[in-house]
Amino acid sequence: MIAILSLPLPELSKKLRDGSLPPEHVFYAYVGKALQIATETNCITEYLQESETQLQKAKLTGKLGLLYGVPVSIKDSIDCQGHDSTLGFIKNLNKPAAEDSVVVQVLRRQGAIPFVKTNVPQSLISYDCKNLIFGQTFNPLLYTRSPGGSSGGEGALVGGGGSILGFGTDVGGSLRFPAAFCGICALKPTGNRLSKKGIISGVLGQKAVVAAVGPMAKDVESLALCMRALLCEDMFNLDSTVPPLPFNEEVYSSTQPLRIGYYETDFFTMPSPAMRRAVRETKQLLEDAGHTLVPFELMNVDYMIFNFCVRGMFADGATSFLKTFKGELEKSSMGLFFWLAKSPNWLKTVLSWIAKPFVPRFSDIIRSMRANTVDEVWSLHHEIEEFCHQFIAQWKKLNLDVMLCPMLGPALGIGYPRKLSVAVSYTMLYNVLDFPAGVVPVTMVTDEDEEELKGYQGYFRDWWDRTLAKAFRGSVGLPVAVQCVALPWHEELCLRFMKEVEALILKKNRLI
Repeated sequence: MIAILSLPLPELSKKLRDGSLPPEHVFYAYVGKALQIATETNCITEYLQESETQLQKAKLTGKLGLLYGVPVSIKDSIDCQGHDSTLGFIKNLNKPAAEDSVVVQVLRRQGAIPFVKTNVPQSLISYDCKNLIFGQTFNPLLYTRSPGGSSGGEGALVGGGGSILGFGTDVGGSLRFPAAFCGICALKPTGNRLSKKGIISGVLGQKAVVAAVGPMAKDVESLALCMRALLCEDMFNLDSTVPPLPFNEEVYSSTQPLRIGYYETDFFTMPSPAMRRAVRETKQLLEDAGHTLVPFELMNVDYMIFNFCVRGMFADGATSFLKTFKGELEKSSMGLFFWLAKSPNWLKTVLSWIAKPFVPRFSDIIRSMRANTVDEVWSLHHEIEEFCHQFIAQWKKLNLDVMLCPMLGPALGIGYPRKLSVAVSYTMLYNVLDFPAGVVPVTMVTDEDEEELKGYQGYFRDWWDRTLAKAFRGSVGLPVAVQCVALPWHEELCLRFMKEVEALILKKNRLI
């Protein structure tokens, strides 16, 4: 069993396809390991009983898809026929999905066996992982830490080795936080590269910040194999709104040197010493390998966070978001937020004005939660389009292929993410822009990082900055990742860049 669990996905799927490994051996090895990780981290919400039937059927059909016999885990909010997609809400219990989401249908057609559903934070609009039905999920690397969210159950299960391939969603970093916090890889594709049909989102109909569905795995090659399997005729037929772009092997396997933009900070959330070092060291390795690195200047991230992210998500004055909580018990952790959301516009304006001199960021958040008129929402959408075009123009002017960016880390303590919503700045930028963004672990927190953290003050020196400094503390040995970003629809280039980073880190670690 240990031998099966140590095989990387490309090797495992090869052995399953050529018959040298029986699918039931693989299946039960992962079921056993998943059970162990679930006991330790509380990451699984449901075992998909029909996976055993599917296992028997798969053997009889003889049709070998790219993921034949591979057990896969699925985030709670992704529909699987006959099972609940709760989003951590009690009212969604015992309301099984009528059919599989398109992604799950395609996975089944490619021979994969969805075998568990995994935990999420209530409402999904969070990067922790806790709700009243299933409780808190813990980080497999250190139980006092959050696994990240909202795909936190996936992060914990894949990070702990109980699943070889998992699927989550991302509207502000929900694939990237768990991957970074649990020391694995993930890819958030362009919003419509993979079908979102049958996937429930936290705020329905919201168009300002783009959600995406994507894979999580221990290594980049596994993510690539997964994208290869999903980007097939089946998906394009089952959801005709997805552009029929098959996986571009040529781009993925190219070895041309890259022109890479990079930045160490967004001047909104001060990076932890380990985050800054992660970018610097990766930049150096890439330069030594013959790539060209070009500094990229980020502009107005604070404006983007308040006006595009907060205002975009809650343009209706958070009415839709509040509606999802109707009749639910758990509101304590959101007390202030609910009170604010329910306040009339005039009160939000007054409060924002009063708070401005003392807590400018809090004042901006209150202001951004006003209910907008339709013409205000349209002009916001137009502004986001303009922002995107300007960002691309800056990218093209520097003639970049890809971008190397910081990723929030190390994993924050349990309970901290809900106090630190502002720290989504590094990830959410790429949901607003709708660029593909992947995460690769590159280093671990050192004693020196921990020492340097003592001088951490943040850019605003407010309550959030002080809280973030506390949340980063005591993390020696925990993984820290970087983000690899490409232009829209260039997932293959993004993966190729991630593979490059991963290979250079492996090589460096072998030499040490």
